[in-house]
Formats: sequence, C-alpha cells, structure tokens
Amino acid sequence: MEVQETRVQTDRIFTIPNILSMARLAGVPLFLWLILAEYDLWALVVLMLSGITDYLDGKLARRWNQISSLGRLLDPAADRLYILSTLFGLTYRDILPLWLTAALLARDLVLLVMVGVLRRHGYPPPQVNFLGKAATFNLMYAFPLLLLSDGTGWLAWMGAVFGWAFAGWGTTLYWWAGILYVVQVRRIVKADTTAD
Repeated sequence: MEVQETRVQTDRIFTIPNILSMARLAGVPLFLWLILAEYDLWALVVLMLSGITDYLDGKLARRWNQISSLGRLLDPAADRLYILSTLFGLTYRDILPLWLTAALLARDLVLLVMVGVLRRHGYPPPQVNFLGKAATFNLMYAFPLLLLSDGTGWLAWMGAVFGWAFAGWGTTLYWWAGILYVVQVRRIVKADTTAD
C-alpha cells in the first residue's frame, strides 16, 4: 500500500526555504572563484555555509509546510552545482585525480539520460532517495577535507585520510544510487510500454 504524502506542496516562490536555496546557488560562482584563486579558508567557509543552508531549507520547508515545486528543483540543482564546481576546482588544482572526477561525472551523465527517457514517456524525475542523499552527504564532507589536505602538517594528513574515506564511500553510494535510479526508470518504461 502506498503512503500518501500529507504535506502540501505550494507554488509560492518567495518562501524562506527557497530563499536559502537561492542563496546557496548564488554562492556557487563565489565558491569556485575562491577555490581557483586558492583562498582555501574562505572556500571552506562558503562550503560550510552551503551545507548549513542545505540542511535548513529542507527542514524548514517540511516544518512550515513550505514545500514547493521550485524548492524541489533548486535544492538538488544547488547540490549538483556545488559538486561540479568542487570537482572542477579540485581537479584543476591536482587535488583530485582525473579518474575520480570522470567517475562522478559519468554517473551524472547516466542520470541525465535517464531523466530524458522519463520525460519522453511523460514522467517527472523521481524524488531523491535516501541513498542519493547519503552519497551527497559523504561527498560534501570529502571535498572540504581533501581541500584541507592540500597543505602540510598533521591537519593536512588527517584531511587526506578522512577526505579519501568519505570520497570512497560517497563515490560508491553515488553509483549505487545511480544504478537503482536506472533500474527504477527501466521498470517505469517497461510498465508504460506494456500498458500501451
């Protein structure tokens, strides 16, 4: 039996959660510039603020019944853009190896194709699941720690150890969530085709 969602989805644009998501999006170019200019401390601050607002926008949207169509687009878009800008910046600075960046980008490309397949069949993209959120959570911890590892001393060493641990977990979960997404899309398309 399918559980009905009791929360009301609105089409309001200027809600506190949406404003927080918009602020996160506005921080992406600043964050990328800070990484490329090697202002690592400020880049970490922006990334930390992004994580806090990411947590708050979802929590407040649920608590205040301000879940909106725009919010459902802005939140994952901000996550993807932070991941992409971090991947670009850290790869450009030789902190991340090209193979890891390619693995994460390939997964996003696969999902982009799947969204296109769903749209062609008249379905919206499925909501982000727990596994996808866990993957993003791990990667969002990995990137600042790896940025911290670009230095010397025990703090840089600890950043590398924990950063690579989170990167490994995050990449594995990222692909696992992606594979489950592909399976889900395949089932939807198969059911749609058999219904015709």
